[in-house]
Amino acid sequence: MAVRVPTPSQLREVASKIGLDLTDADVASFIELMRPSVAAYNIVDAMPDNLPEVRYPRTPGYRPTGEENAHNAWYVRTRIEGAPSGKLRGKTVVLKDNIMLAGVPMMNGSATLEGYMPDIDATVVQRVLDAGGTIVGKAHCEAFCMSGGSHTNATGPVHNPHRMGYSSGGSSSGSAVLVARGEVDMAVGGDQGGSIRMPSSFCGTYGMKPTHGLVPYTGIMPIEIYVDHTGPITRTVADNALLLEVLAGPDGYDPRQYDVKTRPYASLLEGGVKGMRIGIVTEGFEQPNAEADVNTKVRGAAACLASLGADVTEISIPLHLTGSALLMPIVLEGSTQTMMWGDGYGVSRPDLYVTSLMDFHRGWRTRANELSETVKLFTMLGTYIRERHGSRYYGKAMNITRRLTAAYDAALVAHDLLLMPTTPIKATPLPPADAPRELYIDCALNMLANTCPFDISHHPAMAVPCGLSDGLPISMMLIGRHFDEPTIYRAAFAFEQSGDWLTM
Repeated sequence: MAVRVPTPSQLREVASKIGLDLTDADVASFIELMRPSVAAYNIVDAMPDNLPEVRYPRTPGYRPTGEENAHNAWYVRTRIEGAPSGKLRGKTVVLKDNIMLAGVPMMNGSATLEGYMPDIDATVVQRVLDAGGTIVGKAHCEAFCMSGGSHTNATGPVHNPHRMGYSSGGSSSGSAVLVARGEVDMAVGGDQGGSIRMPSSFCGTYGMKPTHGLVPYTGIMPIEIYVDHTGPITRTVADNALLLEVLAGPDGYDPRQYDVKTRPYASLLEGGVKGMRIGIVTEGFEQPNAEADVNTKVRGAAACLASLGADVTEISIPLHLTGSALLMPIVLEGSTQTMMWGDGYGVSRPDLYVTSLMDFHRGWRTRANELSETVKLFTMLGTYIRERHGSRYYGKAMNITRRLTAAYDAALVAHDLLLMPTTPIKATPLPPADAPRELYIDCALNMLANTCPFDISHHPAMAVPCGLSDGLPISMMLIGRHFDEPTIYRAAFAFEQSGDWLTM
């Protein structure tokens, strides 16, 4: 039997945790009353799980070392051939290592998860393979995806493709590096605070965080259901649109998906920006750590769009500067309850629960000292808040987020797109191995102020490389209305075609 009726001492321990005083007679009574419910649990345990079939042959692959993995971007290399024809035939795709690929290891950047072998393919994996793509492995990501820098993976830092010893951004760190270096054509990343767009900004790739729910998150280890996004990272706009076209649409599992609207993105790139209304959001250039060269390059990209015929004007959205504060209770408390204490899923949603992951991930409780400093910080603070204040701040932040969303929506009535720097800073040096905790944490969080508001407002947002400064990429971010990815792609494609961003 998988579930046993509690012993008297076990029941007393549980009762104490919830503040109950039980007599010996109470204990005996409750134990007997629990027997039918425990029997029901064991009926469920005896039944086969209801998981989707795994198609397409594969092998576990291998861990590349040395020159084959000089930037520490690869976790596992393998080769899984998709269908003989389809939109992605001939394209190589790497997956962020929080995405389940059956029979291939997954550690999600954390030592506590190393050794886990998924037993399903995520929906995005099935769609890539069904479209003829070739999956060539898993890319390193940050520990449980809780960093915008690239120094928290348990195997060591991921290095910037333009300069060794510098951050590649996170948490889809390895994904952006492998795309930027041309080792793969495409990558599937994840974004809960900017984790597609921040590494794209630091590495010089195109990274699209789609509208929340457009791409199913099924089979991907979540952080918090309200901010979980997954999407494409590529070297060209056309490839980005093509991959999104393959990934997008309901899958019948993901509760994040409702009223989803898909488009043939790859065929909607042409048309230019003539007459397109673009609002430059002043506050996006006013983050406390904003670098002058980043702001200058992004304003230059806006001027380029104006020269192509767009109507570009300066606008103000004061609430934008509160976005990172609003995100914090949602991500911090949500991740603590869902990803950590909830064993990767939590409860109260009709998801596809991968119980093998839940069982394996429970082991973090006995190995907490091996967690990254960011995960330790957020889990301790999230637990403290929950015990002292309950969930009121999560709820209040969610309520106020509706005002932030409305502010962006109002601006997007008068404008087709919003524009600002993707990250206010360029890639920074990786912290040394013996860095103080304060530097370690700062390097994980100092770049997300512009990206994270759109994870809670759910607007699509894309990182578009727009120049170099001191040899490091700079990126502008284009933000559109919900499910209006085509307008973002049209503007990004027009900008891409106007010149080589590496020489801007």
